[in-house]
Amino acid sequence: MYAIYDVILTVGNLLLLLIARLPFLMPKGSKFRKFAEGHKCLLGHIADAMQQDDRQLPTIWIHAASLGEYGVARPIIKRLRGKYKIVVTFFSSTGYEALKNRHGEADFVFYLPLDSRWNATRFIDAVRPAKAIFIISEYWVNYSKVLKKRGIPTYLVSAVINRDSSLFRWYGRMQRNVLKRFTFITTLGEESGENLRAIGCRNFAVTGDPLFDNAISAAEAPYSNKIVERFAQGCGVFVAGSISDENDVKMVCDLANRHYDTRFLFVPHEISKDNIRAIKFRLAGKVLCFSECNENTDFSDIHTLIVDYVGDLAFLYRYGRWAYVGGGFTPYLHSLIEATVYGLPVAFGPEIKRKVTPQELIKLKIGEIVHDSRELDEWFRSVKRNLLELKRIEMTAMAYKERNSGATSQILQLMGEA
Repeated sequence: MYAIYDVILTVGNLLLLLIARLPFLMPKGSKFRKFAEGHKCLLGHIADAMQQDDRQLPTIWIHAASLGEYGVARPIIKRLRGKYKIVVTFFSSTGYEALKNRHGEADFVFYLPLDSRWNATRFIDAVRPAKAIFIISEYWVNYSKVLKKRGIPTYLVSAVINRDSSLFRWYGRMQRNVLKRFTFITTLGEESGENLRAIGCRNFAVTGDPLFDNAISAAEAPYSNKIVERFAQGCGVFVAGSISDENDVKMVCDLANRHYDTRFLFVPHEISKDNIRAIKFRLAGKVLCFSECNENTDFSDIHTLIVDYVGDLAFLYRYGRWAYVGGGFTPYLHSLIEATVYGLPVAFGPEIKRKVTPQELIKLKIGEIVHDSRELDEWFRSVKRNLLELKRIEMTAMAYKERNSGATSQILQLMGEA
């Protein structure tokens, strides 16, 4: 099975490089084209960049699938800066594009080369990490084997282990072995811990979620966006954050079209001309994109502002009064915590079994599952002008935030970095 896996990844890597050299095979600006072009000469680029480093500090490698997972890593990175050189890798173009020019968070930002044995060996040779951290559900067979063979401490942070995942199927043996190679695993809930025990893992602890620390840090950080401030001035703003598929777009556009007395701030998860065009097409009121605005823009008759860049959503929720978070019609619901730490009532789609936070928000009556436009509208009307309920939600959310802060310190202590 390992040989088949390696052949598949090796062939996939060759196809990726072929697509990168023949860009006309993919639409310009598409996510996959960016991904393919990012892997062109990738290992050589990584080796050159690392060779130029003075190596005065040991290196720690942190891998996150995309920008959402990076939110878990960010508070850990802040605590480790100055002690290590920070190398961050992403699998998706969304994460890489958002962070590649943000100097000051990580020292180096790369795409992760595909997990072939050759790529994994060359990558570890170039980076030479003293420690490695993977976020949530990254089970890379060859990377884990090389790290284990070289005795490099390797950690999985905020793991979510579900009983119905491939880990518990006959074909999940390789993934189970990856989990057993980790030096230590932190999980978000007791259920994940029990599932780890069921597959023979004992090297774990149940901790809090560093996403709370990241979101709290963003909420408390000095931040000013003059354009959004001007748009939101004197108005209640509904923030539709990380809207990422057809269901999200339809529901929030229908909601905006029913509530002309409320301004809407749309923050799509994917920024592309086609995506922005599709959103604009569904909206009846006047719409502007952030890139079309300046600090003097007249927003008096603008109903919806679309933020057509990525990276600031955790800060932008401060301008909202209500929120919808996208991704809930897929297995990848985006961060509810980022909205909750501001005390906002939040709605989201029904696919929440992989997540702990939405279930807790529902119990606290801070969050609400919605299945369609009608349910989203009913929920919004129930909280829109209910000042007592909005205050209760805010106070409950603040207490929830305080109870869940501090996970980063606990995780670093388990890693020997306290």
